[in-house]
Amino acid sequence: MRINHIKTALLTVMMLLLVSCSVSYKFNGASIDYTKTKTIQIADFPIRSSYVWAPMASIFNNQLKDVFANHTRLIQVKRNGDMKIEGEITQYSQRNKAVTAEGTSAQAELSMTVNVRFTNNANHSEDFEKQFTATSTFETTQSLNSVQEELVTQMVEDITDQIFNATVANW
Repeated sequence: MRINHIKTALLTVMMLLLVSCSVSYKFNGASIDYTKTKTIQIADFPIRSSYVWAPMASIFNNQLKDVFANHTRLIQVKRNGDMKIEGEITQYSQRNKAVTAEGTSAQAELSMTVNVRFTNNANHSEDFEKQFTATSTFETTQSLNSVQEELVTQMVEDITDQIFNATVANW
C-alpha cells in the first residue's frame, strides 16, 4: 500500500515537471538585442517611379510596418528610433516576357524596386543603403487592371520580407 502511494507521488511529480518544461523556437528570423534596441522608426516610402499605380505606396507602407509589428517587439516611433528605415519606391514597370508564335505577347512581367536606407543607432556597422526588387508574371489574356492589386501585394510581401531579413535577421 505504501509503495503504491510512493509510485503515485513520483508519477505526479514527473508529470508536473514534464508539463512545466517548455521549449520556445522563433522562426521569424529576428535577432534583435532588445536590451539595446527598443524602438524603430519606419518612414513612409513615396513613389519616385515614372510609372505609378496610386494604391501601391499605401499597400507597401502598411505591409512594411505590419511585418515589424508582427515579428518583433520593437515599438514603432515617429522619430529618434533606435533603428530607422526610410527610402522610396524607385521603379514600377511592366514588360513583355513571352511571345506567341503569332508575335503577340503571351505573358507580361511586373517589376517593383525599392531603395532602402537603414540606420542602426545601436550598431552603425550594420547601416546600409540598398535596393530590393520583386517581380510577378501574368498572362496577357488577363488585363493588368484585373490582376494588379494581387500582383502588387505579392511583390510587396516579397520585398518587405527581404527588408526584414536584411535589417533584423541574420540570414
